[in-house]
Amino acid sequence: MSNPSDPRHLRPIERRVLDMHDGDVPLDEIAARINKTPEFVERLIGWTQIPRNGERAERDLTPKERRVLDMRADGESHAEIASKFKKTERYIRQVEGLAHFKEGLRLLSRA
Repeated sequence: MSNPSDPRHLRPIERRVLDMHDGDVPLDEIAARINKTPEFVERLIGWTQIPRNGERAERDLTPKERRVLDMRADGESHAEIASKFKKTERYIRQVEGLAHFKEGLRLLSRA
């Protein structure tokens, strides 16, 4: 488990909010500076106190990634898929590539 007082495990926004909070900046002002609500800032501060083990959870494919892989397996071209998603072919290739990358990582982690 990570030490909650060690800021290295925090995301940049979490470190920034905690720095402002520790500097006695009011929640309303913090919220305005990061373009969020004061309620979000309170939750974020609370989340930083939850211990983390430093390991990232295994990431499953998103529904879009699964759908793109299924459509490619059915023989559809990147152009056909792009028109259905109203995206560019380049974007569809990136989604497909990321999906293959995630599947590869999952296979390697089981070895």
